[in-house]
Amino acid sequence: MTTPLPLSAPELEGRMAPALDAVEERLMAIVSNADETINPPTSHLARAGGKRLRPTLVLLTAQLGDPERATGEAVRDASVAVELTHIATLYHDDVMDDAPLRRGAPSAQTVWGNSAAILAGDILVARSSQLIAALGPEATLAHARTFERLCTGQLHETLGRPAGTDPVDHYIQVLADKTGSLIAVSARYGAMLTGAGAEVEAIVEEFGERIGIAFQLADDVIDLASDSETTGKTPGTDLLEGVDTMPVLLLRTALAAGELDAAGQSILSDLSSADLRDRAVLAGVVARLRAHPVLQRTRRMATSWADDAIAGLEGLEEAVLTATRERLASGGVVGDDLRTALADARERARVVRGLLEDFAHQLVDRAA
Repeated sequence: MTTPLPLSAPELEGRMAPALDAVEERLMAIVSNADETINPPTSHLARAGGKRLRPTLVLLTAQLGDPERATGEAVRDASVAVELTHIATLYHDDVMDDAPLRRGAPSAQTVWGNSAAILAGDILVARSSQLIAALGPEATLAHARTFERLCTGQLHETLGRPAGTDPVDHYIQVLADKTGSLIAVSARYGAMLTGAGAEVEAIVEEFGERIGIAFQLADDVIDLASDSETTGKTPGTDLLEGVDTMPVLLLRTALAAGELDAAGQSILSDLSSADLRDRAVLAGVVARLRAHPVLQRTRRMATSWADDAIAGLEGLEEAVLTATRERLASGGVVGDDLRTALADARERARVVRGLLEDFAHQLVDRAA
């Protein structure tokens, strides 16, 4: 298991690294807590690895609240729950996409069939829901709304764009629902469960949504620009399944405006008429998309969303200080003890903000 976030601040690494290890251990126990029939499919993707960026984000934003709760059981359970939910969506996505690979391993439905893969994903959603339910009604409502958005985004992708809507705007909303919503609630959980305050919750939640969109736009580039050994997925899988990701949407938008070059017209022609099940044909289309300017435009869009996410962190430190002051005052902390605690909170907020900025950059730099 690797994390996309190098914890360059030793004081946070000392707090978070043991918690991340505990989350990983708990995750593996939960995906394997049934019997010898069920455990192989339900643990398949968790054991295949992953970045664990959502649990990392929970634990990172938890540093913005009460330090005594920042790595406690509630935060760790939320970290496990968001990863379970994410893994469950991968099972379902792979069934719908008929994807042969996931994380460098055979996808679950190629091993056990579609029905077993769907049910394995459903079991993980149920286990995630049990963890969240123990965290209280606010966390449970956030989980329910997030899962609705995950399904809504998938439905909007599956059913297609309503007539008269802008294709790029529609796609960005799909990304916000399918990817941004779970990253956003991950960021919110850390702040929520440590009493970081409503303003801090709102700031980090918006940050999470924006970097989720940036992350998926970067994935659109990676799907075309990388090989299967790097990504664990077959290049051009979305093309094969008829899913228009951002590079293709940019081609279609240019065509509708009468501005598409001959190379782009040729790509769209093959997407509509060529047999993409032929690996050579698919590889040829992927190669031409790699060389077309729409791929670089998609890279720039990913960077722009990451930059917007970072800009939205303005005011984070002051929001943390306000919430900390209110929390400590209600507990009767005054004088030098209060000043010391506020200084510590300011420093933690500064460090966390810097790491969140690094987090955003790393998610899009993958597509550089």
